[in-house]
Formats: sequence, structure tokens, C-alpha cells
Amino acid sequence: MPNLKPLILSFGSINIDVTTRAARLPRPGETVHGESYAVMLGGKGSNQAAAAGRLAAGAGLQVALAGRIGQDSFGAQARQALEGFGVDLAPLREDTVNPTGIALIGIDGSGENCITVVGGANMAVDETDVEAASAWLERATVVLLQLEIPHATVLAAARKARAAGALVVLDPAPAPEHGLPDALWQEIDILTPNESETFQLTGLRPDTAEDAARAADLLLAKGVRAVLVKMGSRGVFWHDGTQSGHSAPFSVNPVDTVAAGDCFNAGLAFALAQGKPLSQAVRIASACGALATTRHGAADAAPEWKAVAALMAAQPEA
Repeated sequence: MPNLKPLILSFGSINIDVTTRAARLPRPGETVHGESYAVMLGGKGSNQAAAAGRLAAGAGLQVALAGRIGQDSFGAQARQALEGFGVDLAPLREDTVNPTGIALIGIDGSGENCITVVGGANMAVDETDVEAASAWLERATVVLLQLEIPHATVLAAARKARAAGALVVLDPAPAPEHGLPDALWQEIDILTPNESETFQLTGLRPDTAEDAARAADLLLAKGVRAVLVKMGSRGVFWHDGTQSGHSAPFSVNPVDTVAAGDCFNAGLAFALAQGKPLSQAVRIASACGALATTRHGAADAAPEWKAVAALMAAQPEA
């Protein structure tokens, strides 16, 4: 790896999203007529890499992605799309047995969504992939992890990255039914749960900043070094074990919430890789997540830095 720019490495899932839009989502056993559909890049690992790649264009940062795709047309589509976002795919491996992962996404007229994921090659990612990406994990400034690959692999990647001095950011999504592996808590620098994930991990609903603060305290006690509770339209509460704060939400007109969390984490990594303090990084991440809701799609909804900077200038923190 001759490139010595600060590196953001996303290690995680790569999917192709088949997205349908209808006035409302079907109830169990019901069929509704949709308005449109699209077949696009998705998966939390690739979404975060793509969003970081778009932000990093011209910023002197390198963005790479590790994980697996299948040797199929969806894999080829994913590779082409990621290259278009400026993501280095040297750590990405092709699976000769399993197909590329897919996600079936339904979106209603208000922008709410429901998602079914078939992991495919993502669920075969193991410690051989961690070893194959070893040089990237050891050089990374920020490593983005999610939970759409086996948890044991997430733990192995986090351990290797943190041992080499990287900042490890974990998006605990999809929300784990039985919590995180005990050993993983100690390897997380920043945990970024949304409302439902916060409830799943702590039993507390972050309906207010005070509720989010109590939840953050519980998560910090498990061993993570900082917690960012994403509260949707109520903003973000953050706590690094010493300092804490609440970042107010940005006012936008949402059309699709699919990409908000992934673009938030990409914005966070983008800011942290440039050495910005956590409070400022949270604000940048929030702007990225807000802008993502104003566009349709997953990776395609990722904003450029120019738009993020403009939103922050138009709506400065009080």
C-alpha cells in the first residue's frame, strides 16, 4: 500500500439493494401495488465506504472496503458502483461459493422502510478475510464496523485495528437480539446506536436527551470509550466518558431514511480521520445523515462535502 494518506477502512457487508416504493407498506399476508423499483448498491459496509468515498473526494483521504462479494452479476455491479465512489477495493475478496448479498427494501410514501437481508457471501466472512486485510487494518486511521457479517469476524477485525492504533467505530446494526459479545465491548472506541438499537442494548428508549444520557452511561460501563446515541428527529446525544453534549437535529425535508445511519457514520469517520474533536465530528456526521434522507436510495443518497458544509453554515448550532 504505497498510499500514505489517512485511511478510512470499512470492513463489512456488501449487498445489492432491490428497492420498491409504494404509498404504504403491505401488512402481513397482503399485496400492494408499487410505484417504482430500483436495483442499487447497498449493505452497511459498502454504504459507509461509498459515503466516505464521496465525502473524501479532494480531501486528501483514502477510503477502502474489506469484505466479500460473489462471483456473479450482482458482485460485478457492486464493484463497479464502489469504484465510482472512489473506494479502493484491493482488500475486497470474491467468494467462489456464496452469492453476493441482497437486501429487499420496501419504502412507503412517508419515507419509512422495512428491509429483508439475505447475507450470502457476507455471512461467510471470517478470520481469513481479517488476515487478508491485515495491512489495511493496521494502517487505518478509522475503521468502520457493522453487524451484517459474523460477530466473531467483527471482533477479530476490531482487535487487529485497535492494536495498531486505529479508531474503531461500531454501528451496532442490525440490533443484536442477545447483545454484543462480551469481548467486543472492550475493542470499541465509538459506538453509534440509533433509537431501536439503544433500546435493544440497554432496555432504555432514548426519547429525551436525559434518557439518552442514562443509556450512554450503561454502554460506557460495558467498556466502550464513547457513545453517540442517534435520536432521529431529536438529534444526537454523545458522551466520551469525560465530556458529553447534545447536537440538535438539522431541519430537512426527508424522502427516504434508508441511508441516514450509514451516512452519519461515514461523516463521523471523515471528520475523525482529519483529527477533528468528537463534538465537531458529531455535528458533521449529523449533517451527513440529515442530507441522506433528502435523497432516495442507500449509497446513492450519500452527500458531497460541499452540500454538508452548506447545510452546517445555513443551520449553525445554537
